[in-house]
Amino acid sequence: MPRIDNEKFYISAMELHGLSAKGVNWNSRDSQELRFKIILELLPSNLNELTLADAGCGFGDFYLYSKKENRLPKEYLPIDSIEEMVRVTKERTQSKAILADICRDPLPSASYYICSGAMNILERFETYLFMRNCYESSQKGFIFNILYGTKKSQTYNYLTLSQIREIASEIGVKELKFKDNYMKNDITVGFFK
Repeated sequence: MPRIDNEKFYISAMELHGLSAKGVNWNSRDSQELRFKIILELLPSNLNELTLADAGCGFGDFYLYSKKENRLPKEYLPIDSIEEMVRVTKERTQSKAILADICRDPLPSASYYICSGAMNILERFETYLFMRNCYESSQKGFIFNILYGTKKSQTYNYLTLSQIREIASEIGVKELKFKDNYMKNDITVGFFK
């Protein structure tokens, strides 16, 4: 069980801020896009033959950013657990967005899975389940960002590099890459096969 209600957390932000970065609880569009930029740096330069699943897709903003950067994949598979976000993403990206609990539901196979911020409010075990399900459903790897450090919060989930390495070891990650020098208390990680 999340420490806070996932749906209330996002629906209240959406009602307050609309279809914006703040509407999915990012501080700003700039910080959201910086995280997207780092994820793209860890993906292959040519995505046009790959399927990319976006776990916790929110409003499909990663797709829109990738389009602006001319880095669209052959197929984009957005997945979210909140029905309204799935509906909005379908409209904005013209994709077949999927309603699913990423921690527990079977996920479609994709070349890569990505996640930007969706694990930030999960409990530790849920974070492990989320990472495992995305990694196992990927053919090549799972790239994500998450809050980084030892900070304790009633709302947010912070992980240390040793905790990330432990999870990677438990789920059988072959190669681990990370970038942590772009924003305070944030890390982008690649679990590769």
